[in-house]
Amino acid sequence: MDEERETLQRIVSTLVNKNDEIHNFIDMLNHTISNVQVNSSNAISELDEEFDGLYSVLHEMKGSMANTIQQEEARKIQALQDQLSQCSRALESSEELLELAVQSLDIKNPVELLEATRQIKDSVTVASAFRLSLKPKVSDSMTHMMVDFALEKRMLQAVKFLPVPKAPEIDVAACLVADNCITISWRMPEEDSRIDHFVLEYRKTNFDGLPRLKGEQRWELVDYIKATQYTLSGLKFDTKYMNLRVQACNKAVAGEYSDPVTLETKAFVFSLDSTSSHLNLKVEDNYVEWDPTGGKGQEKIKGKENKNRSNTASPKRSTNSPRALARGSRDRFAGESYTVLGDTAVESGQHYWEVRAQKDCKSYSVGVTYRNPGKFDQLGKTNSSWCIHINNWLQTTFSAKHNNKAKTLDIPVPDRIGVYCDFDGGQLSFYNASSKALLHTFRTKFTQPLLPGFMIWCGGLTVTTGLQVPSAVKTLQKSENGLGGSTSNLNNVA
Repeated sequence: MDEERETLQRIVSTLVNKNDEIHNFIDMLNHTISNVQVNSSNAISELDEEFDGLYSVLHEMKGSMANTIQQEEARKIQALQDQLSQCSRALESSEELLELAVQSLDIKNPVELLEATRQIKDSVTVASAFRLSLKPKVSDSMTHMMVDFALEKRMLQAVKFLPVPKAPEIDVAACLVADNCITISWRMPEEDSRIDHFVLEYRKTNFDGLPRLKGEQRWELVDYIKATQYTLSGLKFDTKYMNLRVQACNKAVAGEYSDPVTLETKAFVFSLDSTSSHLNLKVEDNYVEWDPTGGKGQEKIKGKENKNRSNTASPKRSTNSPRALARGSRDRFAGESYTVLGDTAVESGQHYWEVRAQKDCKSYSVGVTYRNPGKFDQLGKTNSSWCIHINNWLQTTFSAKHNNKAKTLDIPVPDRIGVYCDFDGGQLSFYNASSKALLHTFRTKFTQPLLPGFMIWCGGLTVTTGLQVPSAVKTLQKSENGLGGSTSNLNNVA
């Protein structure tokens, strides 16, 4: 009976999974149909724009060529009219000279005839009619102004759609996830000289394998990538994986996306646990700030108002206040242990996070502790906590602390401190987060889960999580003793 029930449960589970897959596939098909309609409309609009642009170019060329023809017409007509005017004047002068010569033939007196002949001969010699060129200055032909569009027509008749680029292929072996960056490489299945650029899309996910439509974040886009490799930098790895895909584009159309790949993005993510903090600390997600009033400031003001109005003493802080109700049933730090813990424990593996202190911060500690420290315990003053401590009161001191022992660190205090915890390897190291220079290393065997711990007095701390262990830190682990850092174990912190 139990065996049949288990078999039936497996069948039900299989059917549920199959139904989910079919639902996701239906959603994908509907999404694709919608995209086809949108892309078709976009393609027609782009086609109209291209032909409108072509018409515009042809219309502009036609106007320019027509203007050239008209200018040539005006130039030729003007030249011919000038030549015609010269010929008309020469003809008129020649006719007058001819008439004078005819009249001179009737002169009887030899002397007068000789004189008239000499004058006519001189006039003929200088007459413009005999210097005219009787050939038109310009031709009446305009054939050299004609255009031959035969080649262009054949080219236009051969116009086809620009081929859609093939989908790129992501080279998973060449992809790299390191130092809060992802470098992705791809190649085209065949050479395509018409590729203009590539588009990269990525999104964070907690699901391994292919992307899903339901329950996924939207794709982030990086456009106009000219190379076949791109590095996404400055990432916060607050999810387990990253989906990536690439498409190739020419000047007219984008191709299909590549098959998406899923890359694992290991990182330690936590927030500050406000329920664990001292009353004098104001905690918001990954920021903690010293609050000297401990939440009492507003109540003092109200008490003063009540005193002025009723001439009675201001009421004492009661356990019924909102802050007291919120924390009344929770463990928290008290006294001078101005501490707040992270909300996620380190139980295995290698992890890294960074801390930045405000410039006016008087005193703060950064480290780790076992769970459930005492209310009055301070980081580094118990055998279950490790930290580095910075004191800027009067003069700056920098030290590593554990089991109520301190070792002075004779190095400058960095703006940002990187914390590296190798739980299984029994190593807790602190680094200059900017230069990755080693500050100090504790070595021990951790016997309980560790919580990130922070102590602050007069100032504020910002914690950055979701960071990978930097490559430089991994390299320094192997040779940290020779790079100027200090190392200690549980018992020899001096």
